Parts: sequence; C-alpha cells; structure tokens
Amino acid sequence: MKFTMKYALVLVMMSFVVFSCDDYLDINENPNFPTDAPIEGLMTRTTLESARNTNRVASSVSLFTQHFASPNAAASSDTHQPVSYGGTWSSLYSVLGDLAEMDIKADRLDAPYYGGISKILTAYNLGLLTSMFGDAPYSEALFAQSLNPPYDSSEDIYEAMLDLLDQGILDLQQPSSAVIPGADDYIFGGDRASWIRTAYALRARYLNHYSKLNSYNPTAVLTAVDNAFENSSQDFQMNFFEGQGTGAENPWYRLAVNNAGLLLGGWLSDQFVDHLNGNTYGIVDPRIEFITDTVSVASHPRVGEYVGTRNGAGRGSDPEAGVRAVLAVGSWYANAPTDPLQMATYAEMKFIEAEAALAAGQTGRAATAYEAGIRAHMEKLGVDPADIDAYWANPEVSTNIDLDKIMKEKYVAMFLIPEVWNDARRYDYGYEGFELPVNHNPDLNGQFIRLVRYPDSEQQRNAAQIPDRGVANPLLGRIFWDTP
Repeated sequence: MKFTMKYALVLVMMSFVVFSCDDYLDINENPNFPTDAPIEGLMTRTTLESARNTNRVASSVSLFTQHFASPNAAASSDTHQPVSYGGTWSSLYSVLGDLAEMDIKADRLDAPYYGGISKILTAYNLGLLTSMFGDAPYSEALFAQSLNPPYDSSEDIYEAMLDLLDQGILDLQQPSSAVIPGADDYIFGGDRASWIRTAYALRARYLNHYSKLNSYNPTAVLTAVDNAFENSSQDFQMNFFEGQGTGAENPWYRLAVNNAGLLLGGWLSDQFVDHLNGNTYGIVDPRIEFITDTVSVASHPRVGEYVGTRNGAGRGSDPEAGVRAVLAVGSWYANAPTDPLQMATYAEMKFIEAEAALAAGQTGRAATAYEAGIRAHMEKLGVDPADIDAYWANPEVSTNIDLDKIMKEKYVAMFLIPEVWNDARRYDYGYEGFELPVNHNPDLNGQFIRLVRYPDSEQQRNAAQIPDRGVANPLLGRIFWDTP
C-alpha cells in the first residue's frame, strides 16, 4: 500500500483525536482546538496505535524473554533494572481512552459494529498493560473521574477483558449497524467475521494464562480455540504503509534499517540464536535464515555461522555490523515497510490448543495441534516444504510430545509477539539453556523479572494509589496468575 494523500489526511484527522494528558485521558478544553473526533477517526487511530503498542511492549519484553539482547554491556532493560516505561504506559492509556470514547459514540450512533471492535481492542490493550504492570488504574481512569485513580487488581482486569470480548462478539453479531466500519479499520477493513475470530483467539490466550491456577479450565480454552482462526490468512495483524519519517512504516522493518545504519537495535540473543542454530538442541531450525544472517566479516573466526549476543554482556570488541545476528533487513519480519505486524496468529492458537489438550488428557489432539503449529509458522515464513518435512521427521521434534516441546516450539513461533513474556512466566523461564543475564540486577537475588516498575510519572502524581506488590523488590511482584 502506498503512502498517499489519503493517508496524510488521515494523519491530520487523527491529530484531532483526544490524546491523554500525561498518562490518562484528561481533557482540558480549548475552544480553538476541537476535542471531538469522528468515530471513523477513532477507528483509524486505535487500530494503528494498537499495532504500534504491540511493538512498544514487545521491544521491551523481548529482552526479558531473550529473543533480543542489547549490543551494549549492562544495558538497563537487558539486565532487569528498574526502568521507567512511561512512554509505553502513556501510549496504552491514550489508546484505551480513545477506545472508550469510540464505544460511547457507537452506542449514541446505534453502531454496534464499531462498539464491538472497540471492546475487543480494549481487551487487547488492557492485556498488554496488565501483562507489563500487573494491577493498574482502569475502572476510574479513562475519563478523569479522579486525578488520582485507584488501581484495579490484575484479576479484576482479566474479568473485565473476558467480559469485553464476550460483549464485543455480541455487538458484532447484531443484524445491522447505523454506521459500518470499512477502510478506517486498518486491521480487518471492517470484516466482522475476522473480528469475531480474533475475540475468540484472545479469549483462548487469556484463559490459557490461568494454567498455573486451580481454576484453569482447558475445556474452555479449547472451545475458544475452535472458534478462532482456521488458518494463517486470518491472523490478527496489521499491514503498515510506506513513508519514512511518518511513523507509518512497520516498526520492525524500521528497526532493522536503523540498525543497518548503525543506530543499533534488534540484536538477537544467543539464547534465541542457539535455540535455532543447533547449539542447544542439536537440531538446525530452517526458520533461522528467515530471521537473521550469518557472520559476514571474512576475517572473523566464526564467519558463516549464526552468532547471537549474550544478554547483559554486549558485543564486546566485535564491530557494529557483520558479526552478530540481528533482525535483518529483508528477513521475513523486516522485509518491507508495508509488511504486517503480528498480534495473534493461527500458529499460536495451535500451540495453545496443544497445551490445553495435553492438560485435558487429550494427547492425540495435543500432538496434532503441535505439529500444525510448527507447520503453520514455517509455512507463513516461507520455509521450503521439503525442509519443513525434514524438520518434522527428526524424532527429537516429533516424538514424545510434552509441555517442554510445546513451549520450545511456541517460543520460536511467538518471536516479536509480546505474549511470549506471559509464556515465559507461566513456564517459569524453563526453556533449555535459559540463563540470567550477565551483570544481572543484584537486587533481584538471582531471580528473573516478573513485572516492570510503575513509571516515574505515576509514582510522582499517584503514589498513594500504587499498590504494594507484597515483595521486597517490585520487579519480583507477580500478576495474579503467575503463582510461585
């Protein structure tokens, strides 16, 4: 899709959308600046920014899951330091505020199709928010009901998320809508069936988070999976646009381009690279060549090999380019500015199905879903069918299927999708070879990070409402489903 005047006009239109003041949707009316956005403008902004929020969250948590590593030694996020993610916090609340406004407008206009999408995207952005921070302001935070909004528990937020998905499905199943989404919906172009499938996919994802609790219901998870995506062409993802400097490009592509220009970022962890190159499992995963490149510096002793970066250690004396594995320009995830950014996929659903079926004692279904997840992800990346078959033929991949193998394969398929941090915590970071970063935060006493700290802005203006996470170090606090 080309960057056109139509898109430029959309950006102008979006500038009239009510953005958050500081962190929440505070509205200080200015008679010279309109604060009321048309519902189509709200749809455009919230679909675009939901995809960008996915990138914002994934950029941070991919260091915790050791998909990424910093090229700089002892970088703060890489070593689990108490970083303030104020920009991500504000971006999430800005979108949540606009979605709340869109839902109100949908009700006033008798436009349930808009209302349904707003509820599903609200659940999605709440999932990103509570995944990072745990408890968070929600029920009294979106319309400045209070300058110091109270925090909702992560468990209550999950109940709200699941309820929003149910309501969104009902809205989209209504026989008519006075206003109908179309091109203003950047994700599915207003296609209701796609949004309903997405709601079920998110429902399966969120219900599966309860896997460490006695309340976990694998049957409910499987029911949601059955109503979600039927193939990879139905994935919850958004195609971006051409236009360098406009914020319109796929952010993973822009990250790769910037790194190639020596604005360093997108370096791959040795944990992830070794997961793929045969060092950890003795199996070369053909997907590695669709993600990164080998060492190209002819004088380097490991030329032609895939070499990652140890989290916390940085690149040492290696040069800035040509030696370490990075998210490569031209790879599947960073091929072009208009490429899609993934938020939830059919492959993910198959791995969720495999996990839930295994928990339910349905081993045959688990094995079938596990294979389907591997094949779906490889096919989406464009792996040669013969290479897919050869990978599956390896008994280390295709026999004695258990939770460890499901999570191993899901770890690859969820690359650059922030949901992978939820998997890592549910799995207690149990991936083969997973180690604490070098220069790890000593205040964590040898434990992996479980939540990020609340932003500086929140601690400065709403400190009285910030909940006690019940541990000496707030980075070791846990979202309600992450039981020890």
